[in-house]
Amino acid sequence: MKKAMRSESFTAWAFMAPGLLFLAVFTFWPIIYGIPLSLTDYSVITETNYVGLSNFTRAFQDHNFMISLWNSLVYVLVVPVIQIVSILMAILVNSRIPGVKMFRAAYYIPVVTSMVAVALIWSWLLGNNGVVNYLLMQAGIISEQVSWLSTSSTALYVLMFITMWKGLGYYMMLYLAGLQGIPADLYEAARVDGAGPLKLIVHVTIPLLRPHILFCTLISVMGAIRVFDEVYILTKGGPGTSTLTSSVYIFQKGLEQFNFGYASALGLIVSVLVGALSVLVFRLNRKGGVNSY
Repeated sequence: MKKAMRSESFTAWAFMAPGLLFLAVFTFWPIIYGIPLSLTDYSVITETNYVGLSNFTRAFQDHNFMISLWNSLVYVLVVPVIQIVSILMAILVNSRIPGVKMFRAAYYIPVVTSMVAVALIWSWLLGNNGVVNYLLMQAGIISEQVSWLSTSSTALYVLMFITMWKGLGYYMMLYLAGLQGIPADLYEAARVDGAGPLKLIVHVTIPLLRPHILFCTLISVMGAIRVFDEVYILTKGGPGTSTLTSSVYIFQKGLEQFNFGYASALGLIVSVLVGALSVLVFRLNRKGGVNSY
């Protein structure tokens, strides 16, 4: 018995080893190496000096970094919207309606589309002479063309919409997997007791989806704080600093200005923020199970 368990354990570790090695080299080691690096003025081209905590004190006096943190926190507002819409979409594609497989594929296409292609499509749609302006003007919602990505008051929210549009299919599939794991007899029992469609969702579906809601909320919060691709490709943090997020600012300090010591300090501060938000998400999603109605 023990020999069989050891064999299974060895097989499991053998399968996990490539993934663990990848994580160790490209995730854990950079995090660990970033701690001593944040205490220096390392910049590749000049001599490296130990500067203590001055990078951290400089960060909290850096106006642009504070703006980038605020924009990243605003970006988290995407999370509740994307989770609610994803759950509703999963419930829709889990029902027996004609063409449901086509809907599942259509919703998932943005997930497998590269961010560069998505950015090009949306920059065309949102251009001054783009489809969005044309449709809104035809509907009488706006009277003149709007530069959606070049206007400070709209650029960040447009980027948030694009992030939500691209991620909906991914979270929908996770929730769909969760829905298909809920026993059908629970729904039958609830219907016998007189529960309608809304009560089934509120008292059966949502409580049993809580493990999935926790996971999806957690990774979407982390993704919102670390959002980079769409922001850098479409606006590079502009106009001004209106769409400057923490990841874009760290990239600018590190890989554009070669100030790796300061960028490491900024990265550690953002990591602590992500950790705090993750703990908050865990505490808000501790409960689970079917509720009485």
